Amino acid sequence: MMTLEEAREFFANDKYATVSTGITIDEIGEDYAICSFVTDERHMAAHGQVMGGTFFTLADFAFAVATNAPGKKTYTVSASINLLSQPKDKKVIADCRKIRDGRRTCIYETRVTDGAGNLCAVVINNGMHL
Repeated sequence: MMTLEEAREFFANDKYATVSTGITIDEIGEDYAICSFVTDERHMAAHGQVMGGTFFTLADFAFAVATNAPGKKTYTVSASINLLSQPKDKKVIADCRKIRDGRRTCIYETRVTDGAGNLCAVVINNGMHL
């Protein structure tokens, strides 16, 4: 199991998530990861609300951290997102947790909330272990 600092160092190579989107790894543990970002103009759609793709990027990155940090190589086979609401404040948090992890495949659920705990999206990732 990677430490938090080891995970941050390893996933710093994911430039889209960490540089372009500004996502940080806040916590990792066995079968879960919590990641977040603070919204700014780069996260906004043309109409001024947070773009749904940023929720998905955050959730997919949290899935990568949760499933690859233990030393496995895992990639997303399929994912679905249900957008529920816009964040009420600037912080957006993804809490990714294992539902099932088998020898070859895994399923994780990520709940995306704002800093006040309001649910913004739910993402289900189906992954394949290499």
